Amino acid sequence: SLALALAQTEPDAVRLRAAGVRRVEVCGNLKFDMTPAPALLAQGRRWRDAIGRRVVLATSTREGEETALLEVWRAQRGERPLLLIVPRHPQRFEAVAALVRDAGFTLARRSAWAEMPPPEALAADVWLGDSMGELPLYYACSQVALLGGSFAPLGGQNLIEAAACGCPVLMGAHTFNFAQAADMAEQAGAARRVGSLGEAVAIACESLPPAEQRKAVQRCLDFAAGHRGAARQMAARIAALLDPASPPRPS
Repeated sequence: SLALALAQTEPDAVRLRAAGVRRVEVCGNLKFDMTPAPALLAQGRRWRDAIGRRVVLATSTREGEETALLEVWRAQRGERPLLLIVPRHPQRFEAVAALVRDAGFTLARRSAWAEMPPPEALAADVWLGDSMGELPLYYACSQVALLGGSFAPLGGQNLIEAAACGCPVLMGAHTFNFAQAADMAEQAGAARRVGSLGEAVAIACESLPPAEQRKAVQRCLDFAAGHRGAARQMAARIAALLDPASPPRPS
């Protein structure tokens, strides 16, 4: 039998108790304790300065979403921002690159350069984030992120990392994989829920005044910082379980 179960949320705790676990405690979401690498954030800011135009990030996209996104993107009138697509699954990098080219956009791939993007990449319509472990870099160079998996019934993806990097999020109705985090982010102003992908793209393409953009970034950072501490709470509870005679540690 389980001596202790540490749940992320109260609904999770209710389900664990219903399954027969006697001792359940809620400690929060460990994802809030993941700190973006400062070097990646700094590199992303250098990219943003070099790009010199608005960047819209489509993060953790799933199969089918890129086709819909590119159709909506092509329909946008006027000067478009740079679109940065980061597929959720690396094995789809080649397929997504083909989709971008077939849609008539010029493409630059992150894997084609090292530290800084070359002139031909800076002039491209779309970037493909075909690298691993660089999401903080992509968030740091973008003004807004479209949350993959949320505009179709796929459940959404983790938006906590975006907030920790200071990147505001636009999300659709389908966030059941990260329901509580999505709701909390929306309440904190770190994310905004919209009715359709078309609405999300239209909003994403609109530049905010610098002061408003700074406020949006700060709301994200405050949201992420305000929910940290789950790892420390879990460690304290596990330590107390292993050594019942030890005094409880502060949470």
